[in-house]
Amino acid sequence: MEPPAPPLHAVPAPAVPELPEEAARRIDLTWSLVMVGALGLVFGLLAVFGGVAVPVLLALTGAYVFNPVVSALERRGLNRTWGTTIVFGGCTLVMVGAVLYLIPVFQEEAAKLPEFFRQASTQVVPQIEALLGVSVPEFVNQRTAELGAKASELLQSAGPAAARLAASFAGNTARFMATLLGLAVVPVLGFFFLQDYPKLIGRVRDLIPRPAVGLVRQRFSEVDDVLSAFVQGQLTVGSILSVIYSTGLSIAGLDMAIVIGVITGFGNMVPYMGTAMGLVLAMLGLMLSWQGPWQIAVVAGTFLVAQLSEGLVITPRIVGEKVGLRPVTIIIAILGFGELFGFVGILLAVPVSAILKVVLRVVVLRYQKTRLYMGEAAKP
Repeated sequence: MEPPAPPLHAVPAPAVPELPEEAARRIDLTWSLVMVGALGLVFGLLAVFGGVAVPVLLALTGAYVFNPVVSALERRGLNRTWGTTIVFGGCTLVMVGAVLYLIPVFQEEAAKLPEFFRQASTQVVPQIEALLGVSVPEFVNQRTAELGAKASELLQSAGPAAARLAASFAGNTARFMATLLGLAVVPVLGFFFLQDYPKLIGRVRDLIPRPAVGLVRQRFSEVDDVLSAFVQGQLTVGSILSVIYSTGLSIAGLDMAIVIGVITGFGNMVPYMGTAMGLVLAMLGLMLSWQGPWQIAVVAGTFLVAQLSEGLVITPRIVGEKVGLRPVTIIIAILGFGELFGFVGILLAVPVSAILKVVLRVVVLRYQKTRLYMGEAAKP
């Protein structure tokens, strides 16, 4: 029996034998129709069996993202099962560490809110009035003072209220419980998908008609190039930007500098959204840890340096033109798929756009070799 094919993004695709144009056109157009039909089937399954399809989709995505790491360990002689265990163990440690770090940080920042509202009512508002030369409406002072007086009470009751709301929602909504169960099995499914990833790819390849294997594999390799370049590039860019933002905001004296920096850095996977979120969070952090006007200059300088570095140096050198998904394309895809399919559509927007980009390129390539396009110069 022929051994299973290695992961598509682990080795380069073999050379494709020369095919007659008619055969190549038929294979490419059939592949394009199958890909579009498969995408339609995925969204149909998500609409009908979302509780089952979403966990499977998330697990497959995780297997795709971490497969290069496990494959690299496997090439170094480590058993694939052990490699998968090491990757999952590392991810678990990172997630647990992040939770253990974030809980006390958020508790500390929440404890500052009462004092912040009290200072806002007695110090910040008068300073704004003096700076602008106008009087702030009296109801602003009153509402700010009331928030300062009630902030502690609100914070103390927020936790129990949220718990009661979640319990009520869980008790009355079977779909919510099914969603929680589905999310709980994502790591289990992801482990087995990652462990058997080469076998899954091999079984898919075995279904392809033998004369079309070379060309179809090349098309899947093109899709994989776009997806892997986007995922790996954006993770690398996000990591570098997170370091820049976290360092700058730490220098500015913001208490949640690392959290804001990571959210802003990785938020740039959705163009401009990460920057907008980071600015809002940085302004909130400034208000909670105000030390003087110099902080504004440091925060502004941090965002300026990060944006210039990302646009002029980091993204061009790391991602380059290989991805071919322009920011405007990503934004339109996220908005469109989000409107049609909700949160799942947002998650699928970029990979679906990458697949459709390759499909469109293949269709245009074959069209440009037809007699309709080239006239008498077309090859039979």
